[in-house]
Amino acid sequence: MDNWTYISNFFEYEDQVRKIIYTTNPIEGMHRQIRKIIKSEGAFSSEQALIKLMLYLIIKDIAKKWTMPIHNWGLTISQLYIRFGKRLKLERGF
Repeated sequence: MDNWTYISNFFEYEDQVRKIIYTTNPIEGMHRQIRKIIKSEGAFSSEQALIKLMLYLIIKDIAKKWTMPIHNWGLTISQLYIRFGKRLKLERGF
């Protein structure tokens, strides 16, 4: 019951905000793509050097594919702005 105060805050958000907070699909997709690519090995000075380079290149490539906007983002950001006000930094165009 010690964590109830933290968990109960989660339920104060609207459904759209809660969905963005708890969804893991984008992270799981990124991990799946990383695992698929780093299975191959090449001529690197060490395994750590291979991993560092591969992770950098993979994340850079994955970021290019993130073009789909968040569903109902305007409604979600409005709700967050009402809740957090000036603490929420918004870019121009919103």
